Amino acid sequence: MSTPDNSTETGEKPLDFIRQIVTEDLASGKHSTPVTRFPPEPNGFLHIGHAKSICLNFGIAAEFNGRCHLRFDDTNPSKEESAYVESIKKDVQWLGFDWGENLFYASDYFDLLYDYAIELIKKEKAYVCCLSADEMREYRGTLTEPGKESPHRNRPVEENLKLFAEMKDGRHPEGSHVLRAKIDMASPNLNMRDPILYRIMNVSHHRTGDKWCIYPMYDYTHCLSDATEKITHSLCTLEFEDHRPLYDWVLDTLETPAHPQQIEFARLNLSYTVMSKRKLMQLVDENHVHGWDDPRMLTISGLRRRGYTPASIRNFCTEIGIGKRDSWIDMGVLENAVRNDLNSKAPRVMGVLDPLKVVITNYPEDRVEEVEGKNHPQNPDMGTRKLPFSREIYIERSDFLENAPRKFFRLDIGREVRLRYAYFITCNAVVKDEATGEITELHCTYDPETYGGNAPDGRKVKGTIHWVSAAHAVECEVRLYDRLFCVENPDADKETDFKEHLNPDSLTSLTSCLVEPSLRDAAPGTCVQFERQGYFCVDSKDSKPGALVFNRTVGLRDSWAKRKKK
Repeated sequence: MSTPDNSTETGEKPLDFIRQIVTEDLASGKHSTPVTRFPPEPNGFLHIGHAKSICLNFGIAAEFNGRCHLRFDDTNPSKEESAYVESIKKDVQWLGFDWGENLFYASDYFDLLYDYAIELIKKEKAYVCCLSADEMREYRGTLTEPGKESPHRNRPVEENLKLFAEMKDGRHPEGSHVLRAKIDMASPNLNMRDPILYRIMNVSHHRTGDKWCIYPMYDYTHCLSDATEKITHSLCTLEFEDHRPLYDWVLDTLETPAHPQQIEFARLNLSYTVMSKRKLMQLVDENHVHGWDDPRMLTISGLRRRGYTPASIRNFCTEIGIGKRDSWIDMGVLENAVRNDLNSKAPRVMGVLDPLKVVITNYPEDRVEEVEGKNHPQNPDMGTRKLPFSREIYIERSDFLENAPRKFFRLDIGREVRLRYAYFITCNAVVKDEATGEITELHCTYDPETYGGNAPDGRKVKGTIHWVSAAHAVECEVRLYDRLFCVENPDADKETDFKEHLNPDSLTSLTSCLVEPSLRDAAPGTCVQFERQGYFCVDSKDSKPGALVFNRTVGLRDSWAKRKKK
């Protein structure tokens, strides 16, 4: 089987350290086919950090003609739901990956894991401990002091077997007993100080029902699930590096037929957000956001609803690469990834977010003509569309300024601008509300010789503005989303609640926006570029026929970079 070349002569990026390991393992014959896995816990929705792991595990399987398993580590039924399982499957598929027949659950192995626990007891490598949680913490020791052995550590094998069977049969209450590995209470690695393997939980499981009232711990389950599925490269983030000795101890002690290699990589740390599932759940439960799929959330479902594309997320994960050390990625890198992707594929349309009425006084009152607009200026294959043009139009309020400075290249009294795809117009008069002084209407004239935006006499105008026909525009709601937090690292100050850094302007809802009539029947999920405004997506939850809702995906340029410079 051929493997990727690590050469950089072609200008391609060199292999990251994980792909280099896989390449060497295949070349040496250690493995003939790489087998990876993505092992989410079904206790919440996936976020952008999970996307990095998904792209890595499924990407390696695809690149090296291997396979990647999707396995749910469902060992804590108190926090797990079938709804999370389905959302995770949907997210992985949406990102463009397919596990085929390789869908597994840790709960598939509960009987096997129990048998392995019996084997550990018989090998005198596990025992039932009756210390309370507080006592266990006290006995565990600290980073500088060794732990103390539990008084139950040397129970006879027969007594441990009997107690463990009673735990399984529901004869002991929660918290009264646990099964612990017998390793080394003086180990400098706290994970090796007789860690818990099983605990009693009188909770129904979303797949196994009430069959079990004891459930295995993650560290014990994970390595044995990997070995059972003959995973070759068990890829996880750096916080599991200290858990690797336990991973290896369990497999070595039980002499499993397969012993996967655990390899750690740096997790994704992204500015202006939090990546902790616990903290994301706080935001949802305390109503700081409108659910897991709120477009401000960097969950995959939130990104999808906001208008991010699978390709943009995959490209982002490729660009940031895989490293061995934790580092921070600026949010602008993610935003630029979707901007670049949508730039090539999103059709251009016109939308006015803050409408200001314009009456073209020398245009016939009963006349409506159609002007031709390009769907994409750099891609002629995307074709054109017809735009109705009439005497009354709406423009963006910010495109007019009374007594404008010389370098303001949009409308002012006596100033001429180009209407996109239509004519040159000149503002002649302003109508204001007598009570407030607010400008309510502009009176302009047009030059009928400038159809298409060009003047026969060769005169030039520096300003081009977008517009919609008043009689034909479609009213809609537009939601302008900004970053959820107003500081780069909301977790930096451990003494301050991260929620105090929430951005109060993360959502602005505009309810009287107007878009061109071609969007009247736009389907949920449709992504477009509002010319001169940014990229927008038809909301998949709240948008309905006759009541369109658009979410701003990203602006045309990084406005936060300018803010940081200031």
